[in-house]
Amino acid sequence: MAKVLCVLYDDPTDGFPTEYARDDIPVIDRYPGGQTTPSPEALDFTPGHLLGSVSGELGLRAWLEKAGHTLVVTSDKEGPDSVFDRELPDADVVVSQPFWPAYLTPERIAAATRLKLAVTAGIGSDHVDLDAAVAHGVTVAEVTYSNSVSVAEHVVMMTLSLVRNYLPSHRVVLDGGWNIADCVARSYDLEGMHVGTVAAGRIGLAVLRRLAPFDVTLHYTDRHRLPRAVEEELGLTFHESAAAMVPHCDVVTVNAPLHPETEGLFGDELLSTMKRGAYLINTARARIADRDAVERALRSGRLAGYAGDVWYPQPAPADHPWRTMPHHGMTPHVSGSSLSAQARYAAGTREILESFFAGRPIRNEYLIVDGGGLAGTGAHSYSVNG
Repeated sequence: MAKVLCVLYDDPTDGFPTEYARDDIPVIDRYPGGQTTPSPEALDFTPGHLLGSVSGELGLRAWLEKAGHTLVVTSDKEGPDSVFDRELPDADVVVSQPFWPAYLTPERIAAATRLKLAVTAGIGSDHVDLDAAVAHGVTVAEVTYSNSVSVAEHVVMMTLSLVRNYLPSHRVVLDGGWNIADCVARSYDLEGMHVGTVAAGRIGLAVLRRLAPFDVTLHYTDRHRLPRAVEEELGLTFHESAAAMVPHCDVVTVNAPLHPETEGLFGDELLSTMKRGAYLINTARARIADRDAVERALRSGRLAGYAGDVWYPQPAPADHPWRTMPHHGMTPHVSGSSLSAQARYAAGTREILESFFAGRPIRNEYLIVDGGGLAGTGAHSYSVNG
């Protein structure tokens, strides 16, 4: 029997929900492109309920314990005395989310002598040191596509929020004011702007498709060029690099995984080549942007706005400069954890665990590391040094 160590974010401050705003969520059985949504043998939760917090337990406890496995769920993940570090040495499986990542460093992986599988309940496995996972024979899997559209919707929301100056205008209402000039002095139409994405994978392409109806000019850069038919359908302009693309764009959205080629990409040098008054939206990973360079660009006016929901570390400390820099639209890491998305990534986590315990191959599209090397989606999206 196995020990599954699950790291999830804390419950709501006013207690775990006893009722929800909606009675149901739409049923989606496949994603754009045809990949089917997760298909576990059964579910022990109600889709649309809160599953990603500690009491939600991703709906796993009843099934795992009935099968004789041990489930440990905690939100305490930082420091040598954390529950995570105390429980890790004899864990067979670690499950965590990008929104509250349990950072599996080389040291932690070396200490976890029984660890065989690290599962990301969601997408984006850069909180796992992939080189160490390869070296120690740990399989890494994530629920690919489960919340890609969720993140894409968040990108569109943030783009419109920045360009239309929505958040400051809403604050005027909350504060009891009505000064229209204050609201519109930084408000523009998105129509006619040039919008570019760094990476056009599942999320980036979904963003492009959702922005096309706004009558914008679309640009993209990616290590894998899209089919010509897609470029023609959306009127896309391809650029060989981010450096070649960003000078042309009024809005840049980052939808790339974090790896050595993207870490620190948006630093002083690249930001200085962007149009004065451009907007940058980053829902990918915080370390793709240089923390202090972003703040400088906002204060100097090089950027008119920055929005995203990815921070480093996560959770971000109270004195993180992105909390107080001007003209930002930051959220905690919530873009991929809507209740709709949670139903899919919880189901996908169970599907991965069912395959693992039964000795069946895990879906290829879910694999990041397997068999001592990058595999599946990991081979397409990441790079390792080993």
